[in-house]
Amino acid sequence: MQHVQLGRSDLRVTPICLGTMTFGQQVDEALAHSLLDQAIGRGINFIDTAEMYAVPARRETYGATERIIGTWLASRPGMRQKIVLATKVAGPARGMDWIRNGSPDLSPADIAQACDDSLKRLQTEVIDLYQIHWPNRNAPMFGGLYFDPKHDKPQTSIHDQLDAFGKLVKAGKVRHIGLSNETPWGVAEFVRLAEQHGLPRVVTVQNPYALTSRALDNGLDETLYRYGVSLLAYSPLAFGALTGKYDASGFTGPAEKGRLAAFESSRKQRWGRPEALEAARLYNALAKAHGLTPTQLALAFCYRSRRVASTIIGVTNSQQLVENLDAWDVQLSPELLAEIDAIRWKHRDPAQ
Repeated sequence: MQHVQLGRSDLRVTPICLGTMTFGQQVDEALAHSLLDQAIGRGINFIDTAEMYAVPARRETYGATERIIGTWLASRPGMRQKIVLATKVAGPARGMDWIRNGSPDLSPADIAQACDDSLKRLQTEVIDLYQIHWPNRNAPMFGGLYFDPKHDKPQTSIHDQLDAFGKLVKAGKVRHIGLSNETPWGVAEFVRLAEQHGLPRVVTVQNPYALTSRALDNGLDETLYRYGVSLLAYSPLAFGALTGKYDASGFTGPAEKGRLAAFESSRKQRWGRPEALEAARLYNALAKAHGLTPTQLALAFCYRSRRVASTIIGVTNSQQLVENLDAWDVQLSPELLAEIDAIRWKHRDPAQ
């Protein structure tokens, strides 16, 4: 697979990125190292993580994923130069009082300290892509559908956030910056202020994109295209709902099935909605009717989308990694894409 350019940066990555939020919770350190080696061996050069991982977020596992990647890099001399490494600073508190004492704001000092802490855990001198995990303002995210201005409150401005990132870039600690879980207005404002004040311009937005969560197709896709910002698509398998493994049992069963079965907190999120499972079953049946596995259909939809620069896959074992990477070779016909859109017309983004 050919490498793609992220935004207007000099970062060139594989169109498949290994997401790591299972490392430190569902995946122990030894297995995580093995999966990283396997991904690199298959040609992947793009690794994504975050300070708040592992997931589900817990006090006990805060920073665990970055530490695991750090020990992997430290034990493999020369590896750091072979990969593009992305991580994220957590936004304002979402019930996680162990991150910056549950601060409702993300200040410039917070950004600087979080970066230093991530660098230490990752055992590296520079982060290639440093992202804001979720907006530092009142905005719909993580399943929220509507913007409500009554929830606005004083918080560090976008300009001041960009200025803080600019200092990190000048210090050589960060190469490029990105956003995550953003809205069209947020992307436009970050770009506008960066260009107006000569501050770092965002090169990526990491947002959900899956057959059951395509809100991006209705506004944010145009924003990203016209501003030259690349999409990193996360949760392409909808937390496993688009693999077919929950079709018969629903989001229950042994924990080995996956996050939705293992963690009640995951079932309470958008991916665990009954409507999301209903739609997933339709897409999974469509895949089988066309001689594909549900995983192949869901991933090929993202892999081949003009909207997506790189699709972030998450795995808990070697077999899943092989299946996800092998799905790169799957092509979807125009007729099959039309059938996908027909399902969406009736079941519009239930996991938004």
